[in-house]
Parts: sequence; structure tokens; C-alpha cells
Amino acid sequence: MDSDLNASGDKISARKSLIRIRLGQWTEGQLKKSQWEPLAGVSHREVGVAAPADLYLGYGPVAPPTGGRSATLKANAAIQSGEHTTFAIAFPDEHAPLIEQALCLMDRFGAVGGRSRNSWGSYGLVPTDGSPLSGIVPVRDWKDCLQLDWPHAVGCDTKGALIWQTKPAADWRSLMRDLAILKIALRTQFEFPNQSSDGEIHERHWLSYPIKNHSVRAWGNNARLPNSLRFKVRPTAEGKLVGVVFHMPCLPPASFAPDTAAIKSVWAKVHAFLDAPAQNLTRVKA
Repeated sequence: MDSDLNASGDKISARKSLIRIRLGQWTEGQLKKSQWEPLAGVSHREVGVAAPADLYLGYGPVAPPTGGRSATLKANAAIQSGEHTTFAIAFPDEHAPLIEQALCLMDRFGAVGGRSRNSWGSYGLVPTDGSPLSGIVPVRDWKDCLQLDWPHAVGCDTKGALIWQTKPAADWRSLMRDLAILKIALRTQFEFPNQSSDGEIHERHWLSYPIKNHSVRAWGNNARLPNSLRFKVRPTAEGKLVGVVFHMPCLPPASFAPDTAAIKSVWAKVHAFLDAPAQNLTRVKA
């Protein structure tokens, strides 16, 4: 870019990256649509019928049933569970602490692809030399995080970081169903006054937008507000899997005319919901 600057503050039009990366294998995903096994349904009291857990959390990459068939992948060549490759990265020694911190955050919270905020595409990074990744997780009081309109830190409150962990599950299929149940309950605690849209802003709108059958007149149908509460699947030392729920709060863009008081009220209820014993979650350290 013409506006790029070097270390001395001089403008430069282009420069070579200090970082080099390489994947050991660039093989296409092998999981085909015909091989997809739908997840079990989960109850959704607003819909009146069981919603397939994979369709609820993965709508987009997972397509609705057609012709009487069950939900399946939208396209072929997804990466199957358990796939692995070698990711090599080279960089100057002086940048090692920040690079390692970035890799640590990727391992703990990272996911890629469609619906990655719902834990699809979760991955882990394991150093080839066996040494553990280490780094500092940026944590900030969640209410102060609302001073910025982009996710920049994991929120915290008086109880600690806003990171929760599920009980271990035997496989990803059962864990994804548990996460779907959790997200449905979390969202539907904020009830709409009517079954169809009245055009007004209600509490659930501040979680994410759009919402089917409940559009906001002032925001229109094309506005997008991503959920700042994210899911991640992680392995345990015992070979099982846990779900990690973490909150990276930020203020919605100015185009939403964000009501900070209403937003704080909504997220305080979400945090209380996740802390409740009924959810069977455990707070974990950052």
C-alpha cells in the first residue's frame, strides 16, 4: 500500500513480509455430502419441532433438507474430524514472543470456515518439539470493552474471565448437540412480545442480527451484527472433547445506534445464565 511506513516513518509502496509460512499438505477435504451423518435433533420451543443440531449451529455450510432428505453439507470436500498437517512458520527472533502469543491464542480460541463462531472448524496447534504454547490472553472488563466497536479482548467481571467450559464429551457429535441446546436456551430466554416482527428493537436483537421473522425497521434486512459470544471445541488430555464458550464484547457499529445501557443489561443476563448451575458449565482461567 502507498500509505505503508517503514520503521523510520518513511513511506514505502511495498515490502516483503518478515514471516514465511508453509503447510505440509494442501490436500482437499475428503468428507462428501453423501457421507454426512446428521446430528440428533434438539428441542426449540419457538419452532415447535426438533431442530437438527448441525443445521442449527451450522446453517450455511450445513444445508436444510430437500426432497424429504435430512440436513447435509452444502458442498463436497469438507475437512473431516481428526485430520492433521504440519504448519511451519519462520520469523525473526526478536518477534518470537508475539508470534508465540498469537499461536497460543489461535490454539485456545481459533476456528476457521463457515460458522466458526459456533465452533465449526475448531483446530488445535501442537508444537512438533513437544513444548507447550504459552502466551498472555488479553482480558478487559467487559463493560469497558464496549468502548470499542471491534473485538479486541476476552471480557472479564468480578468472577474472572468470561470463559466457560462444558463437561467432557466422548465425541464431537454429542458435544455439538450439547452446544446447540445451550445456545437455543441462551437465546430464547429473551422472548419476543409477538410471534412475528413488530419492527421494534428487543433484547435478543442485541445478541446478533438478523433474526428470522423479527426484523428491525430501523436496521433493515441487510444489516449484520455478529454474535460476540463464541464457541470452540478443544481436546482433553484424556482423549475426550470439551466445548469452550467465551465472550469478546464490543459495541455494535454506529449504524445500529447502539443503546449501551440495553446492551449491558442483555449481556449481564447472558453471563448470569452461563454461570447458573443448570447449565453445568465451569469458569476457566484466561
